[in-house]
Amino acid sequence: MDFSKNILETIGNTPLVKLNKIVAEIDALVLAKVETFNPGNSVKDRMAVKMIEDAEADGRLKPGGTIIEGTSGNTGMGLALVAIIKGYKLICVISDKQSKEKMDILRAVGAKVVVCPTDVEPTDPRSYYSVSKRLAEETPNSWYVNQYDNLSNSLAHYEQTGPEIWKQTDGKITHFVVGVGTGGTISGVGKYLKEKNPNIKIWGIDTYGSVFKKYHETGIFDENEIYSYITEGIGEDILPKNVDFSLIDGFTKVTDKDAAVYTRKIALEEAIFVGNSAGACIKGLLQLKDQFKPDDVVVVLFHDSGSRYVGKMFNDDWMRERGFLEENITKAEDVIKDHIDKELIVVRTEELVSHAIERMRKYKISQIPVVDINGFVGSVDETDLFRSYVADKNVAEKPIKDVMGKPFPIVKLGTPIEEVSKLFSKENDAVLIDLGNGQHHIITKYDIIGSIK
Repeated sequence: MDFSKNILETIGNTPLVKLNKIVAEIDALVLAKVETFNPGNSVKDRMAVKMIEDAEADGRLKPGGTIIEGTSGNTGMGLALVAIIKGYKLICVISDKQSKEKMDILRAVGAKVVVCPTDVEPTDPRSYYSVSKRLAEETPNSWYVNQYDNLSNSLAHYEQTGPEIWKQTDGKITHFVVGVGTGGTISGVGKYLKEKNPNIKIWGIDTYGSVFKKYHETGIFDENEIYSYITEGIGEDILPKNVDFSLIDGFTKVTDKDAAVYTRKIALEEAIFVGNSAGACIKGLLQLKDQFKPDDVVVVLFHDSGSRYVGKMFNDDWMRERGFLEENITKAEDVIKDHIDKELIVVRTEELVSHAIERMRKYKISQIPVVDINGFVGSVDETDLFRSYVADKNVAEKPIKDVMGKPFPIVKLGTPIEEVSKLFSKENDAVLIDLGNGQHHIITKYDIIGSIK
């Protein structure tokens, strides 16, 4: 009988799959190492087992102990599988930018999940780096994994992933392309492949808000490059010990939007349902297309499953809110389609300024049309009201007609967005669209900016 003794024995030997439509403009053979076939649905299963086994061997992790780790979700899943089989407790510290699906999955496999804010410095006591270390100090019989600096991480890929890729390509691989987070995959695979053939090029995919690319090119750790970003699983605001920059030939950066858009494209064009970093890898691959020749064999690694992003990149509303959904915006009504059914908030000429201020606060808006019995006769915006208040502290009790500006321009349904944009100026921050039947809606600068691709 052919069976595995437990689920951990099914880790590895993931398939290499030829990519077709999505890489049509690349003149080379492009193969995807699809790591979702691991039981925890990600590449992180490999290093989770290796790190735990090494910690057991040298006594850092003792029977019945508690494993503690800061994770973007996938490492936590891999650790959870091992913890279940080997009888350990697990605490996963995760940042709040990670998908709800990742948090729910970790809880489903028995992990305690501690959520920390994303937009704080690594040294901040609230960061998931700091919280992980603190919990490890406070928890009896615990072991802090520290996947960033734990070299068993890259060793797992040197011993497993690299040899698999070499064997599957019959040694013909010329380029390896992968997203870089902890650095374990790119460094472990890169080390093995370059030992086999020093001419193999190793390319890292980075994201905007991360320090890797500039540091690799200049040796400068530029804190000005660090800011929050949406893309999950790649990029860092630290320099993990697992990132061996000497093995990496270059980096290319991919925007949050491109990573999200190409994550969806992989599913639609290749029928491979993978996660956010895979989308970044494919867009990065396309950015690097001039690096490849017809006889090249390019391997790109897909880290994890798309099931962990169904509430994010695979959700139209989430994509639309961030301006990531590729929609055809050509007419005035296109830019307000998400809120065109909402009532137009107005204020009347004889109402007090305080009424307008109250409505701005209640509905979180900055501009309001002014009406009388004849229709639209003026407008007020928060900037004008602020200036009026500075000049006269009693302005709140004055009628709107005393402080209102010119009425907003009105356009018809079907007006090209280019014509609408021309109506905005320093003196005018909004445009009204006539929906017919006496109904109107407002288009703001924010709506126009949100429609920019």
